[in-house]
Amino acid sequence: MPRQSADGHVPVLAAELVDVLAPHGGETAVDCTFGAGGHARLVAERLGPDGTLIAIDRDPVAEERFAELAAELPCDTRFIRAAFADGLAQLREEGVRADLVYLDLGMSSMQVDTRERGFSYSYEAPLDMRMDPDQELDARDVVNEWDERQLARALRELGEERYAGQIARAIVRARGRTPIETTKQLVEIVSDAIPVPARFAGGHPAKRTFQAIRIAVNDELGQLDAALPLAWELLRKEGRFAGISFHSLEDRRVKRFLADRARGCICPPDLPVCVCGHEPEADLIGRGIAASADEVAANPRAKSARLRAARKLVEVAA
Repeated sequence: MPRQSADGHVPVLAAELVDVLAPHGGETAVDCTFGAGGHARLVAERLGPDGTLIAIDRDPVAEERFAELAAELPCDTRFIRAAFADGLAQLREEGVRADLVYLDLGMSSMQVDTRERGFSYSYEAPLDMRMDPDQELDARDVVNEWDERQLARALRELGEERYAGQIARAIVRARGRTPIETTKQLVEIVSDAIPVPARFAGGHPAKRTFQAIRIAVNDELGQLDAALPLAWELLRKEGRFAGISFHSLEDRRVKRFLADRARGCICPPDLPVCVCGHEPEADLIGRGIAASADEVAANPRAKSARLRAARKLVEVAA
C-alpha cells in the first residue's frame, strides 16, 4: 500500500505504476512531473545506491519538496525546474539515457489544496492557476482578456464543455461590468450560464470550465504532445514508459502515441503480403489500468485516472 506523505498526499495508482515499470537496482529513472514526490519515493527506493532519479517540475514548491525527499533516498538524485517537455529536451541535449520515464499528468494535490493559487472551484481565491508562478499568463488574463470566440473554443476543446458558448458570453458580459478577479466570481457566472437541470448533472457546474482554463494557462496539452516523443527517445532498449492521465484529452494522446509505437506492418490493408518491413518499437505492458474500488473510496480523485505503459523493444535513431 502506498505510504501517505507528511502532508497527507497519497499518489494515485502508485502500486500499479511500480508494477509496470519494475524499477530495479542501478537504473536511471526520470520522473517528469514530480509534484509532491509520492511516485518518486517508491521508484527511488527500488533503484538503490547505484541508481539515479531525475525529477522535473515547473513548480518551485515541488523543488522544495524534492530537496527534503532527496536527503532520505538511497540513490543519486537531480532536480530540473522546468515544464516537463522542456526538461526532457534538456536531458536529450545532454545525452542522458534512461531506463524508466513516467508522467503523472494534470495538477498535483498540493496545488489544488493551496487555496491562494486559485486552482479549485471549491475555495474563494484570486484567479491564478499557474503551475509556474513566474510565468506571465494566468487565469485572470484568460478570463478577462480573451475574446468570446477564444473563450468558447477553449471551453469546448479543453474542457469538453457542452455549454461553452453560453458560458463564454456570460463571462464577457460580466467582465464588461467589473473585472473577474476571484474563483468565486467565476463559479457564479458559470453556474448562472448553465441551464438549471444541467447544473449538477455531471458534478460541479464549473468543473469543466476550470479544467479548460487551467489547461490553457499551463499549455498542458502542448507540453504533453512535445514530451511523449522526447520521453521515448530518452529510453534505452528495454526501457519502460508510463503515463497516468486524469481526463480523456490526456489519455487519448498517451494511448495513441503508444499504439503507434506498438504497430507492426503499416502496409495498406489491401496488400496480400507485407512489403514495408516495419517492426514494432513497443510492447504494451499497461492498457488503461484504472484504480481499484478501494483506492477510489480512499481517494476520489483516483476515479478518473488511467495508467498506460510500454516497453521499448528497439533502439530508434533520432
